[in-house]
Parts: sequence; structure tokens; C-alpha cells
Amino acid sequence: MMFDNLFNLSQNLQSFLKDLIITISVLVLAYFFLKITRNLVLRQIKKLINKTDNIFTTQILAIIDKYFIPITYFGLFYTILKEIEFNPSIVATIKTIVIILTTFYVTRFLVDLSRIFIYSYSEKYRDSDSIIERNIKALFPAIRIIFWLLAGISILSNLGFDIKTIVAGLGIGGVALALASQNILQDLFSYFAILFDRPFEISDLVAVGDFIGHVEHIGIKTTRIKSITGEQLILANTDLTNSRLRNFKRMEQRQVILKIGVIYETDNRKLAEIPEIIKSSIEPIENITFDTAYFSKFGDFSLDFEVIYYVLSNDIKISRIAKNQVNLAIKNAFSDQGLEFAYPTQVHYLSPVS
Repeated sequence: MMFDNLFNLSQNLQSFLKDLIITISVLVLAYFFLKITRNLVLRQIKKLINKTDNIFTTQILAIIDKYFIPITYFGLFYTILKEIEFNPSIVATIKTIVIILTTFYVTRFLVDLSRIFIYSYSEKYRDSDSIIERNIKALFPAIRIIFWLLAGISILSNLGFDIKTIVAGLGIGGVALALASQNILQDLFSYFAILFDRPFEISDLVAVGDFIGHVEHIGIKTTRIKSITGEQLILANTDLTNSRLRNFKRMEQRQVILKIGVIYETDNRKLAEIPEIIKSSIEPIENITFDTAYFSKFGDFSLDFEVIYYVLSNDIKISRIAKNQVNLAIKNAFSDQGLEFAYPTQVHYLSPVS
């Protein structure tokens, strides 16, 4: 009887050793297979990337090269553990360790990947605005915390904890915090919208409602605008994202419509020459392009013309100087041609009383 027990134990031990040797062999072969695959595939990809000389792509490839083997290897390890017949408690313990290690490497991979994206995006502002560059980089710690928080929840779930209770508790606290700081959160989300959508940037000339000025600073809660009349405007980010905002800096040219009127007594021949007189007088002016001039309507006390031209700059000072030069040029041309501008007049006809 005792020899039978020993024999049975020996059989179990043989089966265990057999499974163990097969598992170790598969894992060793899988490791070398993954390493060879990585070297072959990544070597070809690196050759293509080196031709383009793209730093962003090179950094992403370096991260993939760093985490490819650990993540795929632990995933394969977990798959093999599900198929072998070891002691259930040993298998459960190893599975837990593998899940924790896989979650750890996946989280590090996502954190490094997000860092590359954020820092690459912030490089656009390196020469134009260091404040926005710093604000974009400040997003990385928050994103890193979110990734590790999700990783912790995933590990707790695999360890058997009731995640619904934990998430519900976090949800109640989050709702209370959101209600207490609703306006701050709205401005914060609006800040991110401005940051990534980029409706305007520092130094842009913008108009919000009746206010016009240059953007001085884009903060987390407010944006400061230097008004063209001299004062500083401090507007909440939510007000800016909810408003119809005009960005003059992105305007390649500014259209100007000038309305002028001459008296009804103007000679018809001269009247027909007015568009050409206007054109010849303002075409030599710098920073403008003449479009058209035409007889638009019969006014109450004048024959009205419209002059349309474009100022080839988005600078408001250059636009004002151009308007001054255009107005003076038309006034001088009309004086030389003997044309009279109309002004509000009334003619009364008196008939004698019989």
C-alpha cells in the first residue's frame, strides 16, 4: 500500500515536471521568437523612418521597441497559464503577478506615448509663446495620474475587489466637487478648447462683442486682452468660447466700402468719368488694391457712388493710414476736376400769392 502511494506520487510529480518543462520551453522559444520578430520588423521600419528624418516618428518607434517584448511576452505567458494544469492556487498567484506586470508595462507605454504627443504639440509654441508651451506641458502630470489611476482600478478588479462600489464612491465625491466648482471647471474646459482648437493666439487682434484688442495672455480661467483704446479687458474663457469672436490677424486683406455723393447739378459727362477718376487717383497708393467704383443710387440730396478697395494688411494702423490716403486722393482728384461733394440740403420753391 505504501509503495502504491509512492508510485502515485511519482506519477503526479512526473506529470508536474513534464508540464513545467513544456511551459518553460514554450516561454523560452516564445521569447526568442518575439525578439527575432522585433529585430526584423523594427529594423525595416527604422530604415524607412531614417529616410524621412522625422523625430516624432523616431520617438514613437523607440517606445514601441522598448515595450514590445514585455507586453507581448506577458500576454503570451498569461495565455499559456490558462491552458496548463498546475495547482490552481499556484496558477492563480502567477496569473495575478502576470496581470500586475502587464498592466504596469501597458500603463508606462501609454504614459510615454502621451508624453511624446504632448511635448511634440507644445513645440509649435516654442518660438511664438513660451507660456502656452508651458501650459501644454503642464497637462502631462494630470494625464499620467489618470493613466495610473485606471491601472490601479484594473489591478484591483483582477484581485477580486468590487470596483462598482469604489467607482460609485468616487462618482459621488466627483459630483459634489463638480457642483461646488462648476464655473471653474467650465472655464478650465474652455481653456483646453482654446488651447487645442486655437481660435486665437497671443498678439492676435480679436473682436468680442463691442470689444476689440490684442490678446496678451491666455490663462487657465481668464484671458487678458489689451484694448485698442488702452485699457485691459479680462474675460472668462467660457465667455470667449460662447461668443462670436472675430480674429483680424488671420485676415489676409481688409475690404473697405467707401460711399461718396456728388451734387445733382453735376454734368452727365463728368458723372460718367467719376469711376475712372477715382480709380486713377487711388491706384498708386501703397498697401491697397482697387476693386471697383460705380454709380450706386439716386440719394435724397446726392448722386451716390460706392468705392470698393482692399487694404493688403491685417494691421489696423496700416488700414487707417490707407483710408486717410484714399480719402485725400479722392478729395484732391475731385477738386482738380471741378466735382462737388454733396451735403444735406433742401430746396424750397416759393410761388407768389395771387
